[in-house]
Amino acid sequence: MEDSKVRGVYTIAPTPFNEDSSLDVASIPTLVNFLVELGIDGITILGVMGEASKLIDSERDEIITRSVETANGRIPICVGTSHAGTDGCVAYSKRAEELGAYALMVAPPKLAKGTDKALMKHYLRVADAVDTPIVVQDHPTSTGVTMSVEFIADIAGVSPQCRFLKLEEEPSPKKVSQVLSANPSVEIFGGLGGNMFLEELRHGAMGTMTGFAYPDILKTIHTSYMKGDIDGATETFYRYCPLIRFENQPGIGLSLRKHVYKLRGALRCAQPRAPYTPLDDETIEDLNDLLTRLGLEG
Repeated sequence: MEDSKVRGVYTIAPTPFNEDSSLDVASIPTLVNFLVELGIDGITILGVMGEASKLIDSERDEIITRSVETANGRIPICVGTSHAGTDGCVAYSKRAEELGAYALMVAPPKLAKGTDKALMKHYLRVADAVDTPIVVQDHPTSTGVTMSVEFIADIAGVSPQCRFLKLEEEPSPKKVSQVLSANPSVEIFGGLGGNMFLEELRHGAMGTMTGFAYPDILKTIHTSYMKGDIDGATETFYRYCPLIRFENQPGIGLSLRKHVYKLRGALRCAQPRAPYTPLDDETIEDLNDLLTRLGLEG
């Protein structure tokens, strides 16, 4: 199992749609090439930001295939393969591996809520079915499942394939420290839109995996921090905190991020697939003012 590239700054890519809500296949290479040129470490597709729950299986296959083909080994593609059932997750994971995924991101099924034993069985079934690294997604707000520190430490010990963690339980910096204290081999991505990225790095995270539409800013922070330029990383983080916060607004975060990607020329159409909350004119004005003050395009 090759896993040396499962670290650093991964962006959770949006899925491009046309105005009629059909899949905009032609824009997938544009988006992937745009992200490659930003110099980030990896791309995650079919996550919440990718509206995975709104896709049919043939669309999933098309997105994976086009993304992997366009990346052409220049950047690893991590594929979200979460499913409400273990059998479905295994099937999605095997299919993603067949189509060239470098890694998989797997959230826990809601029916496993409250029991570490059920969670362990779920992840081990998936790990046994594929040879691909698995990023365990710990985001109780969206899944309803709270992962204990003990479970995370145990699954990484039992199956090193599952030692990668996307940690999004708040307060995330504290849990980063707790997990690494329990099992130092766990490799942790932060999340939460990048809200706590600097603090997560300080507590031992090795990167972040988020849908923030300026992942190149997160890459600058990460590069500075890993080189020992803590002051530089801190200065960059606090400069762009207002934008990170603005993009991360509940209910409209997806619409905001797709709008920004369109402004940046990476998407032809910013419309999510229904249901979604559209942006009003005042919100767009607020965004444009913020981008102007930060000296960013838009």
